[in-house]
Amino acid sequence: MSFPVLRFASCFAYSPEGNGSVCDEGRSLCARLKAADPIWLPRLAASAWLETVGHGRLAAVFGDTVILVPVPGSTPGVRGAGWVGQRLAWCLKEIGLAAAVWPVLRRRHAVRKSAFAPAGQRPTVLDHYGSFSVDRAPCECAPIGGGDAVRGAYGIDLRMMLVDDVITRGRTLLAAAARLREAFPGAQIRAFALLRTLARGETLDQVLDPCEGEVRWVLGDARRAP
Repeated sequence: MSFPVLRFASCFAYSPEGNGSVCDEGRSLCARLKAADPIWLPRLAASAWLETVGHGRLAAVFGDTVILVPVPGSTPGVRGAGWVGQRLAWCLKEIGLAAAVWPVLRRRHAVRKSAFAPAGQRPTVLDHYGSFSVDRAPCECAPIGGGDAVRGAYGIDLRMMLVDDVITRGRTLLAAAARLREAFPGAQIRAFALLRTLARGETLDQVLDPCEGEVRWVLGDARRAP
């Protein structure tokens, strides 16, 4: 397999094992995000809007021709707004950070949930890649949540943004990007995760910490920087 370099952005950071009030705040935010808390999720999306529109820190990430592609959870699901990535994508679209939401990425079969797996037993990039498929029908027939801007973008310079709740190493997003690249070879594909995980030994100074970086395929695994 050949995986493209994937540019990503995130808005918040947290340390799973860190000590102190800031780390506690980050873990609390992660728990609310994973639960798709109906009160907190729009507030967290609004923080991304403020960083983009108010401060310009994520201005290159979003835009009125960007199509959001939610990353599904670890098990196959039904159509609708059930999983966190899709709910987050709709929140981002509704506050004006993108033109449309296309839930075209599917799980063909379940993979082990990384949060509950030991480090050496978490799904690999290839595990995720094999579990994903892309359903092109919704975007070829009728863009979901978009108008003329999306139809124009679909024909020329299609900008697609994978949306997930948390990025750790970036395995899931790298695999999802590879599947999208197969279905839309001419598209610009990037990723946005609301929250990024800090590695062991990294210091968490503040939870709100907008960041842009990349995920690469290195020696058979995903490598995220920063």
